[in-house]
Amino acid sequence: MELLTAHGGAGRPLVLVHGLMGRGSTWSRQLPWLAGHGRVFTYDAPWHRGRDVPDAHPISTERFVDDLADAVSGLGEPAVLIGHSMGGLHAWCLAAQRPELVDALVVEDMAPDFRGRTTGAWEPWLYALPVEFESEAQVVDAFGPVAGRYFLEAFDRTSTGWRLHGQPARWVEIAAEWGRRDYWAQWRSVDVPTLVIEAGDSVTPPGQMAQMARTGRQTTYVTVPGAGHLVHDDAPVKYRDAVETFLSTFAGGG
Repeated sequence: MELLTAHGGAGRPLVLVHGLMGRGSTWSRQLPWLAGHGRVFTYDAPWHRGRDVPDAHPISTERFVDDLADAVSGLGEPAVLIGHSMGGLHAWCLAAQRPELVDALVVEDMAPDFRGRTTGAWEPWLYALPVEFESEAQVVDAFGPVAGRYFLEAFDRTSTGWRLHGQPARWVEIAAEWGRRDYWAQWRSVDVPTLVIEAGDSVTPPGQMAQMARTGRQTTYVTVPGAGHLVHDDAPVKYRDAVETFLSTFAGGG
């Protein structure tokens, strides 16, 4: 299967890597302006490609990174990876493991160490979600106006509604791995220009993203007060300003 979807633009490749429970289709509001900075591609990670699309591999960060490597290597040249949450983690792990594939990184609201945090409080809510939502209003009621719009784009559109594009049990397993291990070693191995964007209302452990900036080799750190985890949708102007400045100044121009 084709792992990347092209969305126009010219020049260097920009690959957008979504977060947990997301999908490449959720980047629709960023595609027009990003196309002014390169050839834009979206990507669907394993276990996010449709509710009934299997993946034979055990769930692990390594599986995600290998799959992303396969996608990016097909471009024939290194890419700028723009990752949100889980996608940011996998992007910097790829830059550490396969530096020849990555020219620069944007990491949005993700940190290296969630050890000790469990998915317990989150699981009942996730398992209570319907397999299929009957209306846009039902999705917005479940997730709120910003995340609701995001999930309307992520879910599979059916003739009767919007269907979950993965299995909640798999999503729980993905998040649970982060509670058992950290990714500081991978972060310290990154040697490309990186923009780290932290939400004012971040899901990350306090202080970790600032520490990433202090320990990163070529790192620019931006915090967006008042923004939630989906910074790119919750504070789109500030997100765009930060990313465009980085792409034009620190990541080799547009």
